[in-house]
Amino acid sequence: MQTFRLIPHLADGLPEIEVVGEVDRVENGLSVRYKVQGNVEAILLPAPSAPTRKDDLWNMTCFEFFLAVPDQPEYWEFNLSPSGEWNVYHMDAYRQVNMREEAKFCQLPFEFRKDKGYSFELLVDLSAIIQAKESIQIGVAAITQTKDGSTTYWALAHPGTPTAQADFHLRDSFILEV
Repeated sequence: MQTFRLIPHLADGLPEIEVVGEVDRVENGLSVRYKVQGNVEAILLPAPSAPTRKDDLWNMTCFEFFLAVPDQPEYWEFNLSPSGEWNVYHMDAYRQVNMREEAKFCQLPFEFRKDKGYSFELLVDLSAIIQAKESIQIGVAAITQTKDGSTTYWALAHPGTPTAQADFHLRDSFILEV
């Protein structure tokens, strides 16, 4: 199991929160857990919905992770919304080259809870896309919208220049390996 703490991209209006969690791979199942702590009341959550596939979840509060096999250009993007909506995309190379919904996933069971903070928990079988013997590189990210209208971007790392926009698709940010 590996723990993580996301760092915010430079922005005005950062909420006073921290985003931490852990990833673990057992056989070919991947467990991803997020915990948002602090002033979570400042975060704007999307309205609850049925657990369905939906595009453009990154335009609201959303939790994401990216998976890639080392030395392979293709990768997958997993989007999880506190609403219950989700999506998985497969890309042949950096930043939407032949981006398409990953049809090998018909559902993505995860749990979102509100308690002293917010937490997400997901366990996904990767057998449809990655062999158990292959290592995977993981990038973890989150987008938060606040009730005052700010949008902030959180990731394990923000490679590139400090003034550049946040870019979760850069392979230099896939810094966890399991």
